[in-house]
Amino acid sequence: MTASTVDYQVLDKIMEECGCEESAIIAILQAVQEHYRYLPREAFSYISKKLGVGQARIYSVATFFENFSLQPKGKYVIKICDGTACHVRKSIPILDRLRDELALSEEKATTDDLMFTVETVSCLGACGIAPVLTVNDKVYPEMTPEKATELLAELKGADTNETTI
Repeated sequence: MTASTVDYQVLDKIMEECGCEESAIIAILQAVQEHYRYLPREAFSYISKKLGVGQARIYSVATFFENFSLQPKGKYVIKICDGTACHVRKSIPILDRLRDELALSEEKATTDDLMFTVETVSCLGACGIAPVLTVNDKVYPEMTPEKATELLAELKGADTNETTI
């Protein structure tokens, strides 16, 4: 994403809604990430000027919290739990299957077309229905590599149907 694709009117609206003060940095960054699915670096200087806060301060907040991403994420963010219960119930073969099918790796988490991002998380808090994964925060219980393949097919199909309507 280049500076020309950051919509400053969107940023202005976000800052107007969240409050244009230093105490609103987290809320502003959350809203920016919700809009762009990540935090475009080009937004930092604009937010910095509007809030009268150094870019380093905003960047330090963005990098401190794990929920913020400086890299573009896919339309579908798939989080695979690798907590103890999920790991013991074989979450890693699910992760491997998803990475294989999407041509991803530990170093490359997002597909080139920005459709899918695959991440691991320490715990999703659903140990009783392990192994679990989420797609954009929707929980899918008792997953297997085969179920993960079916889910990918459904998501790809849903996206194809969306674009043809």
